[in-house]
Amino acid sequence: MVNEVVKISSNIVFDLAEVSVGQHYYWELGGYSIHGQVLMTSWFVFAVIAILSFTANTQLKSTPEGLQNLTEYITEFIRDLAKTQIGEEEYVKWVPFLGTIFLFIFVSNWSGALLPWHLIEIPNGELAAPTNDINTTVALALLTSIAYFYAGLSKKGLGYFKRYVSPAAFLLPINVLEDFTKPLSLSFRLFGNILADELVVGVLVALVPLVVPIPIMLLGLFTSGIQALVFATLAGAYIGEAVEDHH
Repeated sequence: MVNEVVKISSNIVFDLAEVSVGQHYYWELGGYSIHGQVLMTSWFVFAVIAILSFTANTQLKSTPEGLQNLTEYITEFIRDLAKTQIGEEEYVKWVPFLGTIFLFIFVSNWSGALLPWHLIEIPNGELAAPTNDINTTVALALLTSIAYFYAGLSKKGLGYFKRYVSPAAFLLPINVLEDFTKPLSLSFRLFGNILADELVVGVLVALVPLVVPIPIMLLGLFTSGIQALVFATLAGAYIGEAVEDHH
């Protein structure tokens, strides 16, 4: 009886956690259905980042050139972003997290804008950028929430929760609600922009397949990069807010 209740509860939680928009190519793993096309494109993104990183940094030179220049520029960019949002004292430990978030979203968005995923046929659904799936963006937003809770608790301990009644106790519901709206805002902003961009390009390519879609695709590349920057900047800002000393 207990096992049945646990199984029913786990199924309810899984159904609530999994959101489907459109058709998907499902894989059965451990009794659960997962979006196979999202995993395939995510592995492609991981491979691109890994290959670029290893190729650029296997033979480091004191005077960087080629791909080493690119990777060092990205590292300095993420480091400056983290320093600006989190502060001088705490930013170093969060550079890897913000860098991973930024690179994954940036390469994912650009893969959707540059690569003709829709031409690759799969048994059901279609391939698209990993960030074109709401489950991916929600997972990234929840990781960000866990990160800033961890940042606040690791620095302030249980005193971190004083922020919910600051500057006045009657603000407690609003401050709690704010922590629920942060991941929602992060996930739906990223998902909505990437989905809308791919839909617009897809419709234009179908209607006017030659010249007209090109400016839209170039604009899509720009907005895709901006979305990665916005997500990483907000993640850094939330972490900085969590570790900030209030006087």
